[in-house]
Amino acid sequence: MPLKNKVAIVTGGNTGIGKAIVLELAKHGVNIVIDYVTHPEATDALEQKVAALGDKCIGIDADVSKVPDLEKLIGAAVAKFGRLDIFVNNAGIETRTSVLDTTEDQYDAVMNINLKSAFFATQLAAKQMISQGDGGRIINITSVHEDWPMPGNTAYCLSKGGMRMLTRTAGVELAPHNILIVGVGPGAIETPINTSTMDDPAKLKKLDAAIPLGRMAKPEEIATVVSFLAGDGASYMTATSVIVDGGLMQSSPGL
Repeated sequence: MPLKNKVAIVTGGNTGIGKAIVLELAKHGVNIVIDYVTHPEATDALEQKVAALGDKCIGIDADVSKVPDLEKLIGAAVAKFGRLDIFVNNAGIETRTSVLDTTEDQYDAVMNINLKSAFFATQLAAKQMISQGDGGRIINITSVHEDWPMPGNTAYCLSKGGMRMLTRTAGVELAPHNILIVGVGPGAIETPINTSTMDDPAKLKKLDAAIPLGRMAKPEEIATVVSFLAGDGASYMTATSVIVDGGLMQSSPGL
C-alpha cells in the first residue's frame, strides 16, 4: 500500500509518540486527522508543520474513551478526505499505581482511554474500511508492558495486555477483509509521560544501564516503525506485535 495520498487518523496525535507519528506519515504523503483533547495550540502548530510538508491535515477535539467521539473522528476523515486507510490507536495514560492502591476511577480512566478506545476505534475503522472495499491498516501503540510486568503500574499493564489480544484476535477476524492489525510495543521513550525519570539523573542512569542499547528511544524511532507497518513492506504482517525497546525486555544482569 503506497502511502502517498492515503488517509490516517492518529489518536493522541499532538504530543509525544503521536506527534512523531503524524510528522513521519506526513513525510510519506499521508493526509492526517489529528485527535487531541488538550493543548489545541499544539495541534495548530503541528497542522502548520504538516502543511509545510505539502500534505493536508485537520485537528479534531475528541475524547477517544467515548464512542460518539470516535465516530466523529472517522466522520471527519471521510468528510474531509473521502476515506480512511490507516487508524493509529496511540492515545494512552497511566496512573503508576499498584493493584493494592488503584482506585475505581483510576482503573476506569486507564481502561477507557487505553483499551476501550482501541476496541471501538478498531470496530468503527474496520466498518469504514470494509465499506470502501480495499482493506486498510490498524496500528495499536501498546508497550513492552503488553507482555512484561511493571509492578506499581498494574492497570496500565492490564490495558496494554488487552491491546495485545485485541491486535491478535481482531487481526484474525479482519484478515479476510485485507485489514491488517499490528501492535507496536515501545520500551522507554523520551516523551512527557517519562519526564519524572528524565529529570532525575540517578533514575535516568539506572534506566539507561538496564537497556542494552544504553539509552531511551526518541519518539521518531517509534514513528518510523509505524510508517513501515502502514506501507507496502508490511503487507504480510497482521495479528502480531513489533517490540521496539532497545533490547530492554531481554536484558539481564548476568550471573
